[in-house]
Amino acid sequence: MSVRETDAPSAADAPSATDGADAAHRARRRPRISYLALEDMDPEMQEEMRRCAREGTPRPESSAVRAHVPAAFWSFARSWNDLFRNGVCDHAIKDLCRVYISRSVKCEYCGNQRSEKARASGVEEGKYDDLLNFESSDRYTGREKAALAYAEAIAWHLASTDDLWERLYAHFSEDELVELGCMIALTLGQQSWLRLLDIEHHEVLAGTGSSMAPGFETAEALARAKSDDGYWARQRTAEDGPPRAAATPAATPAATPAATPAAQGARSGGDGSDA
Repeated sequence: MSVRETDAPSAADAPSATDGADAAHRARRRPRISYLALEDMDPEMQEEMRRCAREGTPRPESSAVRAHVPAAFWSFARSWNDLFRNGVCDHAIKDLCRVYISRSVKCEYCGNQRSEKARASGVEEGKYDDLLNFESSDRYTGREKAALAYAEAIAWHLASTDDLWERLYAHFSEDELVELGCMIALTLGQQSWLRLLDIEHHEVLAGTGSSMAPGFETAEALARAKSDDGYWARQRTAEDGPPRAAATPAATPAATPAATPAAQGARSGGDGSDA
């Protein structure tokens, strides 16, 4: 049995005038693919789900979707453990790159998470706020800016230039560049998919705020934060392109709605299909 059939929000949860942000959150549309119920998972998967609830990144909801196919569940969990939580490159830089991808593809589910390991290492919240303007910001070291330039080039299909690679090799070994590139590519693909699923935090194994961004630790707080005019996802959309797009006219956003055939057809009055 899936959680979508039992515990997911339904039309009966529609908010009244006095329910406020909590009701608005509960009335949110159902996930496009259901959450597999914990009791339908084997003991090893259940333990990984509990780890997700304790430690986050990923939190339980995305894992509960992947759990429909154990091979998908473990393929991601093990790769993420090896490439993101562990490995040769410093974890804090990997989390900055992860959230840069969130800002680029507008995956709110991922963008509202923070790595507890990165937080414990001293990464300040202000560094997440400035990610799309990393080049002009004084919050980042040269090494962090180089890593974010790598993430930008992967996410936005920027040209492979000598300048980019000279910059990367000035700060990273080949082993680090392989790990970091694989991690960025993995999270780019996952976040490009997860943003379509309409999943939300505090819906599976709810009750912990582990790895949530400040102000998003409960369902009620999350709903209030997302309704605020200053909420990050209201400030920029994927169609806007990277901040430096004007200086790099060859940039082609990865998986942005404006770049899809259907969107192009809609702008021209067609149906977006090939003749």
